[in-house]
Amino acid sequence: MGDWVEYSSNCCEWSRIECDNTTRRVIRLSLQYARDQSLGDWVLNASLFLPFKELQSLDLSGNGLVGCSENQGFEVLSSKLRKLEVLDLSENRFNDDKSILSCFNGLSALKSLDLSDNIEVTGSGLKVLSSRLKKLENLGLSWNQCNDSIFSSLTGFSSLKSLDLSANQLTGSGLKVLSSRLKKLENLGLSWNQCNDSIFSSLTGFSSLKSLDLSANQLTGSGLKVLSSRLKKLENLGLSWNQCNDSIFSSLTGFSSLKSLDLSANQLTGSGLKVLSSRLKKLENLDLRGNQCNDSIFSSLTGFSSLKYLNLSRNQLTGSSTGINSFQVLASGLRNLEELDLSDNKFNDSILSSLSGFSTLKSLDLSRNMFTGSTGFNGLRNLEELHLSYNKLNDSILSSLSGFSTLKYLDLSGNMFTGSTGLNGLRNLETLYLYSNDFKESILIESLGALPSLKTLDASGSKFKHVGKGLCNSTSLEEVYLDYSSLPASFLRNIGPLSTLKVLSLRGVDFNSTLPAQGWCQLKNLEQLFLFRNNLKGVLPPCLGNLSSLRSLDLSDNQLEGNIASSHLSHLTQLEYLSVSYNHFQVPISFGSFMNLSNLKFFECDNNELIAAPSFQPLVPKFRLRVFSASNCTPKPLEAGFPNFLQSQYDLVVVDLSHNKFVGEPFPSWLFENNTKLNRLYLRDTSFRGPLQLPQHPTPNLQTVDMSGNNIHGQVARNICSIFPRLKNFMMANNNLTGCIPPCFGNMSSLEYLDLSNNHMSCELHEHNLPTVGSSLWSLKLSNNNFNGRLPLSVFNMTHLAYLFLDGNKFAGQVSGTFSLASSFSWFDISNNLLSGMLPRGIGNSSTNPFAQAIDLSRNQFEGTIPIEYFNSFGLEFLDLSENNLSGSLPLGFHASDLRYVHLYRNQLSGPLPYAFCNLSSLVIFDLGDNNLTGPIPNWIDSLSELSIFVLKSNQFNGKLPHQLCLLRKLSILDLSENNFSGLLPSCLSHLNFTASDEKTSVEPGRISRDDGSQEEIFASIGSYLYDKTVMPEIDVKIAVELTAKKNFYTYEGGILRYMSAVDLSCNRFTGEIPTEWGNLSGIYSLNLSQNNLTGLIPSSFFNLKNIESLDLSHNNLNGRIPAQLVELTFLAVFNVSYNNLSGRTPEMKNQFGTFDESSYKGNPLLCGPPLQNSCDKTESPSARVPNDFNGDGGFIDMYSFYASFGVCYIIAVLTFAAVLCINPHWRRRWFYFIEECIDTCYCFLAINFRKLSRFRR
Repeated sequence: MGDWVEYSSNCCEWSRIECDNTTRRVIRLSLQYARDQSLGDWVLNASLFLPFKELQSLDLSGNGLVGCSENQGFEVLSSKLRKLEVLDLSENRFNDDKSILSCFNGLSALKSLDLSDNIEVTGSGLKVLSSRLKKLENLGLSWNQCNDSIFSSLTGFSSLKSLDLSANQLTGSGLKVLSSRLKKLENLGLSWNQCNDSIFSSLTGFSSLKSLDLSANQLTGSGLKVLSSRLKKLENLGLSWNQCNDSIFSSLTGFSSLKSLDLSANQLTGSGLKVLSSRLKKLENLDLRGNQCNDSIFSSLTGFSSLKYLNLSRNQLTGSSTGINSFQVLASGLRNLEELDLSDNKFNDSILSSLSGFSTLKSLDLSRNMFTGSTGFNGLRNLEELHLSYNKLNDSILSSLSGFSTLKYLDLSGNMFTGSTGLNGLRNLETLYLYSNDFKESILIESLGALPSLKTLDASGSKFKHVGKGLCNSTSLEEVYLDYSSLPASFLRNIGPLSTLKVLSLRGVDFNSTLPAQGWCQLKNLEQLFLFRNNLKGVLPPCLGNLSSLRSLDLSDNQLEGNIASSHLSHLTQLEYLSVSYNHFQVPISFGSFMNLSNLKFFECDNNELIAAPSFQPLVPKFRLRVFSASNCTPKPLEAGFPNFLQSQYDLVVVDLSHNKFVGEPFPSWLFENNTKLNRLYLRDTSFRGPLQLPQHPTPNLQTVDMSGNNIHGQVARNICSIFPRLKNFMMANNNLTGCIPPCFGNMSSLEYLDLSNNHMSCELHEHNLPTVGSSLWSLKLSNNNFNGRLPLSVFNMTHLAYLFLDGNKFAGQVSGTFSLASSFSWFDISNNLLSGMLPRGIGNSSTNPFAQAIDLSRNQFEGTIPIEYFNSFGLEFLDLSENNLSGSLPLGFHASDLRYVHLYRNQLSGPLPYAFCNLSSLVIFDLGDNNLTGPIPNWIDSLSELSIFVLKSNQFNGKLPHQLCLLRKLSILDLSENNFSGLLPSCLSHLNFTASDEKTSVEPGRISRDDGSQEEIFASIGSYLYDKTVMPEIDVKIAVELTAKKNFYTYEGGILRYMSAVDLSCNRFTGEIPTEWGNLSGIYSLNLSQNNLTGLIPSSFFNLKNIESLDLSHNNLNGRIPAQLVELTFLAVFNVSYNNLSGRTPEMKNQFGTFDESSYKGNPLLCGPPLQNSCDKTESPSARVPNDFNGDGGFIDMYSFYASFGVCYIIAVLTFAAVLCINPHWRRRWFYFIEECIDTCYCFLAINFRKLSRFRR
């Protein structure tokens, strides 16, 4: 317990300890959760407690206890701890009954023993224990795995008065034998088991029973009547969360002593309840919430004259006209009712006047109904607690509340108050909730200042147009919470008169101003101030130093600036918690201005700027920090070096200096040496160099080490496990580590997260290098190293492993076809290795991998067909099998509704697109490029409504483009290049809007974990200020798409891909004209229509493509002029219209067109003007020039005449050549020999080069 010695030298003043008032010896000791369970199992040596001779109560719950050392169990205390009566061993790891028995051979005086929540305890060994603990009165065995065989083991506990067996695996069979032996049993808990109605007959023997809990079983109530005639002393009965209906009421009439009855969450309507009310005259508590009761139930409840607590929430009550009369009768009948819960129904204002009859009520809950406040209510003279939240109440209701002079708690949250009416007369009101309202006027808020007893006000999430000064007249207000409200900037300036205020929370208010130099600084008694995320600007005012009582201050996430050493924070001598993160402060690296803050334990200044300290060195600081965080504080390399004041700190638990540039600094190994309590160390991206030096002595509390992104070299020390025995998260990615994984990691049960990716480690991994099957490891990342050999198969069977990254190594060999993953796997990446063989079916089997989210086997040498299991895996989102040697057709007959990313490019897949793919309605990316797939694009393609990237390039697809392709509204990249598509270009593609999307750029992990260490140990003296981080797998899976743009192949990924939009239809057989509607594709960045058979004009509407960067129309049959308006495309980097039949003058050489050379226009003999060599003055005569606005005939010559004359000449030449061959036999033989030689040459050329091409594609 970290704060014991620090708090006081007198142990009787320590938390969790109680001493006798006379002897001052310890009588109660609580060590609950005192030991971190990540340390593994704990075998207790009970002799530790021998000094506590007067001990009466000992709590060892939640410590990972599995048993006691041999001959060192509690028997060693039997002669010493004769007064020990209460022992709590719950939430430990007793895994069998033998481990329990190893502890209990003494303690004959024990009266209470709690063994609940040990998970694997079955209770079979309790029979021996019963002979030792003769005085035991209370036994807790809940939340274990006990079955019905336990009953016979409990018969020896003859003194037992209380037995809790809830949340086990009991059906109740055999319980009867227990009822005949435990004659003194008064309390029996059997909730959350599997008991049915047959259990009632087994309970008849428990004649002394006063409390029975049968909640959450499988009961209908049949047979309960026989029990009611035997359990005459029963006072408390729990039957909630069962399957009881109204027939149960008649079975309950015999329980005449019943005081508390819980029938919540059943199937009751209330019919028949009246007969029960006439018999249970002593009933004080009745819970009927979560049933199906309607207004008719009111008349049935009038007979419960002793009732003090009634819960009717979450039913079907409306307060109809019939129900109102019954409601009034109910009020007159329940003269002793103190608590009434009517929340979550459909009541309206009509019942409010009837409530006055409940004159004894102390607590009333009317929240979540349909009240508007048109009718007030009064008469509840004893009411202390009133809940009216989340109705439709307006200001008119407030005047009727003034009569509740006894009210202490009032909740008016989530209504429709405007603030036009004050809240008066509530002289005893202490707590008021007003959050989520819209106060357009200030009368209500100002009236609160006149409430003499008000201590707590919470109006978070509300809107205040005016606040006024009336609130500041309060003489009792101690806590004000206005988080995420809308407040005027003057609020802080006017709040000064609240002299009694201790807590002020204004998180997320967004003042958007500077901190005033008056008002709030007058709060001399303020202990906690939270100004997080308020858009505060400027420097801290000097008056801040007046808050002399301040213990906690949060100024984080603002725009405050200035040198923090010049502020008056150093005057706050009581300060324990200080957070100034995410501002623009300059923080001297010496932290000299805080040296005298002796109480400071938590200091956080992330995302500010560390600067060099003054030349003089301050004295050793008086504070003893527990948490120090200054991450991301050096935008440029810091010449001042490391914050060396930390060398004088010896109580550090958390240190975070990540993302700083301490260039050239050696690794600060003294942090380990000096701080034996160190629990988490974050030094990611800090430019440290040198080897990882471990301390000479163990650092037993260290759980997290993150030093990724540095220049640490050498090997990970082989003794790291003995130096850091509790290591939980170890991140050393992006360094220069060499060697292998230390063998001791194989036996490290505490390790959960290991990241050694992007280093230079190399060895053949064996089973002893990695944690064993039963380890706690859930994320293992060894990407981009040089590990070799065969895959370590044992790692795939780890019980808890969810994320495995072995990509970018040199693992080789075949993977067994029967290979499968453990059921815990979520992300599996073995891409970019040298693995071969068939794809293992077990990896994609959803029955063995129900949590699989991603599978990446790309860039290996797998061959064969794709097993259908890969497309039948429930929950799978990401599948990448690209760049292998896979062949055959795509799988048929599957259903994978969650699949979103499919990459199958660069394989040898063949055949058409199967119909089964139409079920992939969540698909975002579908990449089938560089295969041998055939057939047309199917008409069902529009069923892929989420599709954003669709790549079919370099296949053998054919046919026309279906109009359904135009219905893919989210499509941003369409690449159909290098296929055999034909027909006209569909004009409807102009409907694509090319919106940016994060979904197409990366895949998020499905699991995160809180890196919160041992909270009790770390924050014992800081109270509720927890410092935790989120640990998640660093998944570097960035979606990449290769496109032909700007004359080259480009791979787009990450943020660029998010905004990228492109259409590539090049190298096909499209004909006809380019649709003018395509000028509406204003969001497109790249358009490639080259190497088709397109004709007609370049649409002048293309000048609307304002974002286009690459436009390639080359190698077509386009004619006419190049539209002059295209010079307005200021982002155009590539423009290619070469090898067409274009004519006229080239566009003016301005803007981007001034950068294009002759290659953009070549192959168009009738084009002229720069950058071409031929001048328009030479090629155009005045009579031949065509006006700029004329595009009718397409150029200088009549193309139809040209085609006709060319055809006639061609036919004449062929006929002449044929006639010559017929007349001269010698020329005829020479011609045929020439043709035969050409055929042989072509055959040899194709045969040789096709074999090379095949090897290249593999």
